[in-house]
Amino acid sequence: MEIIALILFISIFILILYGYPVAFTLGGLSLLYAFCFLEPIALSALPLRIMGVMTNYVLIAVPLFIFMGIMLERSGLAESLLETMAILFGRLPGGLAISVVVVGALLAASTGIVGATVVTMGLISLPTMLKRGYKPELATSSIAAAGTLGQIIPPSIVLILLGSVLNRPVGALFKAAFVPGFLLVGIYILYIAIVAFAKPQTAPAMPPETIRAFKDKGFVRRLVRAFVMPLLLIVAVLGSIFTGWATPTQAAGVGALGATLLTIVQRKFNMATLNTVMRETTHLTCMVFVILLGATTFAFVFREMGGDLYLSELVQNANLSPMLFLLLVMLVVFIAGFFIDFIEIIFIIVPVVAPIFQQMGVDLVWVGILIAINLQTSFLTPPFGFALFYLKGVAPPQITTQQLYRGIVPFVIIQVLFLLLVIFFPEIAIGKGK
Repeated sequence: MEIIALILFISIFILILYGYPVAFTLGGLSLLYAFCFLEPIALSALPLRIMGVMTNYVLIAVPLFIFMGIMLERSGLAESLLETMAILFGRLPGGLAISVVVVGALLAASTGIVGATVVTMGLISLPTMLKRGYKPELATSSIAAAGTLGQIIPPSIVLILLGSVLNRPVGALFKAAFVPGFLLVGIYILYIAIVAFAKPQTAPAMPPETIRAFKDKGFVRRLVRAFVMPLLLIVAVLGSIFTGWATPTQAAGVGALGATLLTIVQRKFNMATLNTVMRETTHLTCMVFVILLGATTFAFVFREMGGDLYLSELVQNANLSPMLFLLLVMLVVFIAGFFIDFIEIIFIIVPVVAPIFQQMGVDLVWVGILIAINLQTSFLTPPFGFALFYLKGVAPPQITTQQLYRGIVPFVIIQVLFLLLVIFFPEIAIGKGK
């Protein structure tokens, strides 16, 4: 029976790689195996398991944060932020690329949606950077890397789903991700600054007359609207969670309302915008929850067949230390990230390995942060990095795939080294080694 459970796991992976719908592959194939190999009475507990997932109060944060992110995308906030940051950093070599990273961090802390951030910044900032003489490799890689910060910087949808699967408080994951997320932002900025000062021709500063022209157009008022108000929203959402004033779900409600008010202030709010945001929110939320139902069915059947116990015995018999097993899981997640989406990885791989980590006494909050950083790395890694596909889709025709791949390599190296840093120094994320 345990071998059949492993065959189920491998079968699901193969069918997903062939392009079959994830939710129906997870749920449908699991039920098929259950009907064939389990006693009918075993399935009587499945509806209770599904209802337990559907009534999980924390998961209400998912549609609220998705609404918040899409509403902010429609508000024109990214464009205003990029213009403002370009003025602030424009005098420096590499200033535009640094402003892209800063805006990527702010959008990540506001939305947590990678695809929307990469596409928005690619449309707005890439033509400007190329026009200012930036080397295409640096311009594209800084946008792609900044766009994936939404994987790790709270309020990240990835962290909410990981909290649900790992059965750990989402607030604890948000707190643990805060320092690594913004430390990574600082490392990105440091790398860009070093490259720009070493080779100024690859990332020239903006002409002084351009900066003066921007400042003549009511700069202070635009700074307040573009920078201060989104910052207040981020503080309201994350601050209320970290101080314990609100649960992540309540803070998500505050964020959704705040994003709507910001859109009104930006004069971009109308019924058409609201209709579009609600439709996209419903679409993405349904996708996430249908996959979640399929994943719940898979996890239930896999455990009923004894697959989790069998894997645990294999690890124990192999005499793998917790650190060696962790590195093995990180490698599997990294490779899987080339081929399948982060939601699928969270709902397929994480439920299988989480009980083993728990038996080993490994802090699951720390594991969740490592998985989030790992997924962020796989989003950037050629040839299958999803962020690169998003950016290529909106890049000017003269940007080649080879330029995208060459440019992103230093950022991938930074990501891998940073992941190893958090693995060997857990206190970066959780305050003390585990």
